[in-house]
Amino acid sequence: MDRMYRVMGFWTAIFTVMFYLGGMDKTALLFLGQTGFFVLLGYMNLTERMYMYVFGAYLTVFFAGFTYYTMFIMPPGGGLS
Repeated sequence: MDRMYRVMGFWTAIFTVMFYLGGMDKTALLFLGQTGFFVLLGYMNLTERMYMYVFGAYLTVFFAGFTYYTMFIMPPGGGLS
């Protein structure tokens, strides 16, 4: 299970580089933080149950944040001009 967190860290690092090269600096910083989080967890050697709890908490925070963003911050129309 710890290897899967390293894999997620690898892919978020790839997304970080792509967002940075695309000029999306705030998103690149967000994904850089996620990369550090996943790589750090990948080397902590927790039990599989604890890794599942951490992933469940991560998904809960993500869904709450995404829902808040789409309901209250994102402009109506999704950026159509």
